[in-house]
Amino acid sequence: MAKDVKPTRKELMQIEDRIELSERGHDTLEQKRDGLIMEFMDILDQAQDVRENVEGNYETAQKKIDMARAMEGDVSVRGAAAALKEHPEITTESHNIMGVVVPQIESSKVQKSLDERGYGVVGTSARIDEAAEAYEELLDSIILAAEVETAMKKMLDEIEKTKRRVNALEFKLLPELYTNQEYIEQKLEEQEREEIFRMKKIKAKKEEEETEDRAAEEAEAEQDRLTADD
Repeated sequence: MAKDVKPTRKELMQIEDRIELSERGHDTLEQKRDGLIMEFMDILDQAQDVRENVEGNYETAQKKIDMARAMEGDVSVRGAAAALKEHPEITTESHNIMGVVVPQIESSKVQKSLDERGYGVVGTSARIDEAAEAYEELLDSIILAAEVETAMKKMLDEIEKTKRRVNALEFKLLPELYTNQEYIEQKLEEQEREEIFRMKKIKAKKEEEETEDRAAEEAEAEQDRLTADD
């Protein structure tokens, strides 16, 4: 790439400006990458807790529903489930983590009281209530898991993108700029040495011509003197 660069002082100044800008950008991106990694590790810890919570709630809900089916029968369980009138509502918003927009999921009408489930108290048992409550807790944990998992994926994508930009600056752009800077500086030094050598030659030639002129003038003066003596 250095061969395509014009070895001029203007070009050198432009490259030096690009180096300064790229170095600042590199430092900024490194700080962003490190900050994103720290945030990602926090979310990762949260995600592990959420996953464990989902697994625990799922096992509990399965045990509760199996018990309700065994004691009350599938017809009663399905009838209680079909009586539900108000379904859970999900809304999504977003918030910013170091420039990364991640979702914030809000839910409502997930966990309900006995009178809100629609099937009433008569004709059902505590086992159905326990199963319904367990599945409501499971749904809440799944919603939270979806929020955390999505945030974690977005953070990871941004970390990888930032790392690629850092590497592009560190291992491609900046080395090329440093190489071009060195190339121009060397060329300018060569031109300066050549100019100094050329000026010395001009000066030496001029001094030589002046010496010859003085010698000629002296010879001419001597000849005039001899002529005058004759």
